[in-house]
Amino acid sequence: MAISGLGSHYISLFLYVVFATFLHKVQGQNLVTNNVSVVEGETAIISCRVKNNDDSVIQLLNPNRQTIYFRDVRPLKDSRFQLVNFSDNELLVSLSNVSLSDEGRYVCQLYTDPPQEAYADITVLVPPGNPILESREEIVSEGNETEITCTAMGSKPASTIKWMKGDQPLQGEATVEELYDRMFTVTSRLRLTVSKEDDGVAVICIIDHPAVKDFQAQKYLEVQYKPEVQIVVEFPEGLTREGENLELTCRAKGKPQPHQINWLKVDDDFPSHAVITGSDLFIENLNKSFNGTYRCVASNLVGEAYDDYILYVYDSRADGAPQKIDHAVIGGIVAVVVFAMLCLLIVLGRYFARHKGTYFTHEAKGADDAADADTAIINAEGGHNNSDDKKEYYI
Repeated sequence: MAISGLGSHYISLFLYVVFATFLHKVQGQNLVTNNVSVVEGETAIISCRVKNNDDSVIQLLNPNRQTIYFRDVRPLKDSRFQLVNFSDNELLVSLSNVSLSDEGRYVCQLYTDPPQEAYADITVLVPPGNPILESREEIVSEGNETEITCTAMGSKPASTIKWMKGDQPLQGEATVEELYDRMFTVTSRLRLTVSKEDDGVAVICIIDHPAVKDFQAQKYLEVQYKPEVQIVVEFPEGLTREGENLELTCRAKGKPQPHQINWLKVDDDFPSHAVITGSDLFIENLNKSFNGTYRCVASNLVGEAYDDYILYVYDSRADGAPQKIDHAVIGGIVAVVVFAMLCLLIVLGRYFARHKGTYFTHEAKGADDAADADTAIINAEGGHNNSDDKKEYYI
């Protein structure tokens, strides 16, 4: 039993030494490779690198574990594989004109005991075809909704589609269809309500895919909208006065261009001698009976719109009438104030003059009992001799 136990101990110790030696050897050699993403039709570079190689043989195997290169020798008869570099520490191989069938896990193998392996996954990217942009209708009326679709066909992996309207990002609704060999077709639908400001604005479909950059298609919106109307006074430049002429022009812009422009006077009849020529209105020899609101109405297939001009005919001598009216009002107010002050001064003068005369008369006591004024003066204290000193002066 003791011998048997000792034997087991030696066996365990031997296995430990072998494993430790192998682990040290594997860690010391440090076999390294990298995953590769490559666009279909381009060239992939596969690298097998070893640190601290002890002259062990390096080889490269394909996903079917067929040897592509053994050291610097290519047993596989596929000329697309070419040796780029070979040394004790590196095996570098190129694969040209990559196709979907080349995708998979490649094996870098180091001939040690047991062999070491590292793996390089090759991913083949397939760019989508040119984006297909379609719209439900070519021309849209303002306020209506339209739908635009963008399709990215046959890509790997599936594409991502983004939308822009001018500088504004928009959100579409995407559907993904899986095809053969992990290929995908993506369709995005964009719905938007248009306004007249959208006319001529570009809607851009942007394809986001690792195999392509700046891949996009765009369509310019064509939006119909009702007219925009503005009345412009051609003559006169200033006030509209009696006896003068008035000329108005109706400017209307829309899409399509307005096909009809009409003039009317709101809640009244046109002056009998008013002349309408297309978009122009001419009235001669103005008078105040022409006052009122004149309206220009323009219409197209989308709708109609109008603009108003309010006519007020001034007196023939008016020249900057609003300013003169203000001065006249102010002058009238000042005149009234001055007149009122003068009247007040006269009344106050008479009032003080009357009270001043009464204060200096010093009428005698008992005068209130006299039958008349003469008797009161005679009976006044001091007698008749003081009458000259008690005269009253009235203003």
